[in-house]
Amino acid sequence: MDLSTLSRQLNMSTHELRDQMKQAGFHLSFRARKVDNNLAKEIIRKLSGKPEETSAPIKAGPAKITVPAFLTVKDLAARLERPVTEVIKKLILNGVMATINEEIDSETASIIAAEFGTEAETEVAEAATTRLGLGYAAELLKQEDPAALRPRPPIVAVMGHVDHGKTTLLDTIRKTNVAGGEAGAITQHIGAYQVEHDGKSITFLDTPGHEAFAAMRARGANVTDIIVLVVAADDSVKPQTAEVINRAKLTQTPLIVAINKIDKPDANPERVKGDLAALGVTVEDWGGKVPAVPISAKAGTNIDKLLEIILLTAEVDGFQANPNGQTLGAVIESHLSRGQGPVATVLIQNGTLRAGDTVVVGTTFGKIRSLADATGKRIKQATPATPVLISGLSDVPEVGDTLKVMTSFEEAKTLSLNLQKQERAKRLRGREAQIKTDPNQKELKLIVRADVQGSLEAIMDALRKLMNEEVKLTIVSEGVGEISESDVQLAENTKSIIVGFHARVATAAAKLIKQKQVVIEQYEIIYELIEAVTSALLNMMSVEVIETPLGRAKIKAVFRTEKGQMIIGGEVLDGKIADKKKFRFTRGGKPVGEGKIEELQQNRIEVDEVRAPSEFGLKVKTQSPIQEGDILQIFDETVKKKELKQSA
Repeated sequence: MDLSTLSRQLNMSTHELRDQMKQAGFHLSFRARKVDNNLAKEIIRKLSGKPEETSAPIKAGPAKITVPAFLTVKDLAARLERPVTEVIKKLILNGVMATINEEIDSETASIIAAEFGTEAETEVAEAATTRLGLGYAAELLKQEDPAALRPRPPIVAVMGHVDHGKTTLLDTIRKTNVAGGEAGAITQHIGAYQVEHDGKSITFLDTPGHEAFAAMRARGANVTDIIVLVVAADDSVKPQTAEVINRAKLTQTPLIVAINKIDKPDANPERVKGDLAALGVTVEDWGGKVPAVPISAKAGTNIDKLLEIILLTAEVDGFQANPNGQTLGAVIESHLSRGQGPVATVLIQNGTLRAGDTVVVGTTFGKIRSLADATGKRIKQATPATPVLISGLSDVPEVGDTLKVMTSFEEAKTLSLNLQKQERAKRLRGREAQIKTDPNQKELKLIVRADVQGSLEAIMDALRKLMNEEVKLTIVSEGVGEISESDVQLAENTKSIIVGFHARVATAAAKLIKQKQVVIEQYEIIYELIEAVTSALLNMMSVEVIETPLGRAKIKAVFRTEKGQMIIGGEVLDGKIADKKKFRFTRGGKPVGEGKIEELQQNRIEVDEVRAPSEFGLKVKTQSPIQEGDILQIFDETVKKKELKQSA
């Protein structure tokens, strides 16, 4: 039945119908224009207030069924021997908005089956489809024939506190200028570059220093052979310096310290070494094992020495891979290119990636259309430790996804589609948290769009930490690419705010934003985005007022009574009475009313406060008349500072 027909039957507008359906527990997609006829009858019954029709007892379904890893709602209904509408109702009540032909996973199917008193057992899958993790490459290398392993370039991550010179160091090494023009002087995206020194290659990962990129640094460290920790000689150890040290310890990654800015007048390399030692990092000239190189990234001082230390460390550790083995890589950056479609920067960890290879990358798949090196030059193949930009994928992969070369396109497509089903099923189950919410809880809904996957991941990691019992942050949708018309429609229907990070707005969407008066916020720097969302959540929280007792006073005379105002006199019994403060008053020990002091006098002179045991005169504002003998209890009110607790 059409929604317009249904709204006419219920004598309300389509907009009112959608609102009342939502309140009644019927959650309909904003794109939906029709509903199932049986479901329409149920909606009419609930919204019109008609009593539920009595019907014959429903025939009991099977006691036990088997379900595959994924099946459609229609298929589940058939196995349960129940009408599809009943199964959809149960799904809705469990917070899963699935249509008749939409697939759900076996876990969801088991929950719905149990609602009908049926036990569901998952069929044993022929082949497990698991999203490959970053540790997969290390496990594969253990299985490679040692005779087939060959030396490969070391993969180096340059890390450290913001503004300590990481980007300038990489800029000097590459002889290109990437330091200028970055918003807020923060490197926003992870890149990778390969350089030559003494005839040997070194691969550098450019990892941002801002704390919002902690998740990306964690991923970067997992594909990193050596970490170069940059510490400014004039600033020494900072919080993010300690983060990098902890990451190196956790992943057991060799560490090299680059003490930067030694050419500054207030540089103090010895202080840096001492502060590092306090964190458990003892450099070689202090009797430890960690190499430390004093450098000036800006002037180019000792850069050659740093590269020599990197190559020496790599030679000692003997990094190897099999160029002829199973080809694997890790995604270190990804975005949607207007000219090439979905593209990803991949660091090859094993094997050799060639143009024309069929690959699975996370939940995406495709045939490699082109390979480009860090300079943008087209290349035919990429060997271990080589960063390469690839195109030809079906969608934008996530940062940290593993690339694997498959034997056939069909195999890659099948694996990718199965993984997508798993991800979709997780999202379906995750909707329950958005649907079943406390009606008294305040909620901020966001639609997040970023230019590249790395930025999106960092933003989402930071947003997920903004949790509070009183206010809720709900991410209605997240993604990479421009802000489209569908985003605006979604924002209008869900009463959400669109948050963009370096994301352009489509022309048609810009017109729709003005027409629909949808709120959209654009940001250039991640921490400003996070601060803005935090501030919005704080403003939604209730104000907590703290009362502080100041003193008590006894009223001895009432001089004048007007509407809402009185002039009275009395004596302070204990504490003090202060001007412009609030009070409550009792009579015979029982509460009578409250008010506020408008003016305080002592000996007919205006004063700020009067302490015990002095007498006073008051002009007060109160709706309850005060009498002689009443006791005033004066108190001060302060607003407690609102805080948003962050989850770990």
